Amino acid sequence: MKRGLLLIDRGSKQREAEEELEVLVKEILKKSDYVFADYCFLEVVPPFIDDGVKKCLKADIESLTIVPYFLYPGRKVKAAVTDVMKFQSSTNIKFLVTKPMTMHQKLIDLVDNRVTTTLKKHEVSLPKDQVDVLIIGHGSKDPNAKISIDYVVDGLKKTYRNVDRCFLEIEEPDIPAGIAKCDSNNPKALVIVFYFLHEGAHVKTDINLDLKPALEKSSMKNVYNTEHIGTDMTMVDLILERAKEVEKTKILETWVSGNRYEVKPKPDYDVRGTWTGMTRSVSVDTISFVIKGDADKLQ
Repeated sequence: MKRGLLLIDRGSKQREAEEELEVLVKEILKKSDYVFADYCFLEVVPPFIDDGVKKCLKADIESLTIVPYFLYPGRKVKAAVTDVMKFQSSTNIKFLVTKPMTMHQKLIDLVDNRVTTTLKKHEVSLPKDQVDVLIIGHGSKDPNAKISIDYVVDGLKKTYRNVDRCFLEIEEPDIPAGIAKCDSNNPKALVIVFYFLHEGAHVKTDINLDLKPALEKSSMKNVYNTEHIGTDMTMVDLILERAKEVEKTKILETWVSGNRYEVKPKPDYDVRGTWTGMTRSVSVDTISFVIKGDADKLQ
């Protein structure tokens, strides 16, 4: 089967976001058997979802795996899935939708890799169980977002001395409170993880507006910032893992916001089973035969 993959990102005015997605798409094609891969955006800048899906439908594929490229489940993910599934009823290409980039061991591995790389970059030779980690996330009104980031925090606690999280906005603790708590733990070294997919305005500007003053007030001397997590090549592996989860599962229909979308219409009649027929052209009065297999692919 010829398969394609489409990443759906939130969207950013920063050109870096597109450049990072272009790198991801190239790596996905290198590490998989997809014949087509591309990206689109939910909002902010084109190519939007309509553009992305229409381009996919022109490709020579039989199946399209759609990946919501978001760190948290929530309203944005639901909007993205709803928009893309509107096209399912008008094409014979089978749509498969993955989970977003959340609640997966590879995310824990990715953050661990970011911390390790940062320590090496700054020639910090401390063992990991003497290093503290603070993860800065965006923040969301959706409670699942906090659950998602806590999953990563909990997964790292067995490796590092202290691991905690704070948020840029919306949720508590905020960045000053997060730094104050780290300071109270008197760390030998603190690594701050920017838990963002892209180097947008939040990473370039907004975080530092709160982070720099908070660090200046603290007594901590050895503090190191990681790069954002979207450009780590472990993200490619996570995308492919999410794709495999749905591609190995047979999906007949998808429900989004109360609406049913058939992946492949069911046959009008299911004729599987044992049948008995009668014939007058041979000496046998009846003949039995078995029809088996999937309802849409009989044997």
